[in-house]
Amino acid sequence: MTAAGTTAILDELPPLGRICRACTALEIESVLERLRDSLAEQQQRFLDWDAQTARQFGLIATADAHTLHAIHDELNRIELERFLLVRSVANLHQSCTRYRDLLAERALQIVVTEMEAAGRPAPPVPFALISMGSDGRNEQTLITDQDYLIVYDDGGDEATDRWFGDFGDRLVDCLETAGFKRCTGGIMTSNPTWRGSFSQWRRRLFAIVRYEVDDFAKNMMDLIVLSDARYVAGDRRQGERLIELVREMEKEHFQVLWGMARAATEMRLALGFMRRLWTEPNGDHKGEFNLKLLAWAPLVMNVRILAISQGLAATSTVERIRLLEQEGSFSAPMAQGLLEAYEILTRYRILLQIKVIKGIQKDAYYLDPMMLGHEEREQIRQAMIRIEDLQKTIHTTFNIV
Repeated sequence: MTAAGTTAILDELPPLGRICRACTALEIESVLERLRDSLAEQQQRFLDWDAQTARQFGLIATADAHTLHAIHDELNRIELERFLLVRSVANLHQSCTRYRDLLAERALQIVVTEMEAAGRPAPPVPFALISMGSDGRNEQTLITDQDYLIVYDDGGDEATDRWFGDFGDRLVDCLETAGFKRCTGGIMTSNPTWRGSFSQWRRRLFAIVRYEVDDFAKNMMDLIVLSDARYVAGDRRQGERLIELVREMEKEHFQVLWGMARAATEMRLALGFMRRLWTEPNGDHKGEFNLKLLAWAPLVMNVRILAISQGLAATSTVERIRLLEQEGSFSAPMAQGLLEAYEILTRYRILLQIKVIKGIQKDAYYLDPMMLGHEEREQIRQAMIRIEDLQKTIHTTFNIV
C-alpha cells in the first residue's frame, strides 16, 4: 500500500490517525498489529455467533414447545451479546424477526399435529398466521409478546369456526410455552376478535370504516394495529389477501385515515418548556420519562399514518421513511433526521430491555436522562423535536384543526 493510501485509511479512523502521527515507525507497527489482533478476535466472535445460530435453527424443525423455549432463550442471548458489541438496531431487528417467524411457524405445526392426534384433523380450508405490532414491522427486539391473528378461507361451517377457536386457544398456549408472552392488549389468536374467515374479517372491517361499531375508539385502534400486518406462516394467499383488504379500506375511507392522523398528532412527547426534556415530577418514576409512549411510539405512529396515506405497502418504519422521501413527502434532511431519531430511540429501548433481562431494573420503558451524558441527552431531545415537526407536517397535510 502507498503512503498516501495508508494516510487515507488512518484519516477515516480517528483518533487512530492522530495517535499514529505522534508515533515512530515501530510504534505505528505495534498499534496496527494490536488493531489487527482485535479485528481478528471480533471476526471470530461473529463467526462463532453465526455457527451457534445455525445450530439452533437446525433444532427448530423437530422441537416441541418446551425445546422451542430453550432455543428462543439461546437465540436471544446470542443477539444480546452481538448488540452490546456493535449496537446495530437494524441487525437486531432482522435477526430477532427472522427466528421468531421460524419459532411461530413451528408452534403452528405443533398445534396442528396435536389436534390431529386428538382426533380433530384440520378443516379443508387453508389459513394463515399474520403478525402485527413490532413483528409486523420487522422490528422485533429482545423482549416480545404475541401480536398474531388468523384468517382462513371461506367455505367452512360452524364446525370450522369451532376448530379455529380451539386452534387459536392452543396456539396461544404453545407460543407462551415457547417464550412469547401473552399480549396484555388481547391481540392473540385466542381472542375471537383476532381470528375469522375472510368474509368475517371483511364484515368487521366494513363495520369499522362505516362507523357501525359501538366502541369506535377501540376499533379504530384495532385498525391501526392491522396497518402493520405481515404474513408469517400458513397459506400465503390467504394472508396477503387480508392485508390487501386492510390497505384498500384505509385508502378508500379518508375519514378513518383522518381520525388516525388526528390521534397521531395528539400523542404527547417528553418535551416541556423551551423544548427541554420533560420528566415525571413525582411518583415512582420521578426524574424519568416513558421512552416508549412519549418518544418512540409517536414516531412510529406518525410515520405509519403518512405511509398509509401514500398507499405504501412497506411496514418497516425505516423503509417507510425512505419511501416517503422518494415520493416527496419528506425532504432529504427531514428523512435523515427521522431515520436518526428512530435509530437513537430504538437503541435506548433495547438497552433498557437488556437492563431488565440482566435484572438491573424492573421495567423496559422508563429512562432517566440524567444517567446519560450531555451529548446523549441532546441526541434524544433532538430526536423528539424532529417527531414534533413530523406531527406538525401531518397536522397540515390532513387539515386538522
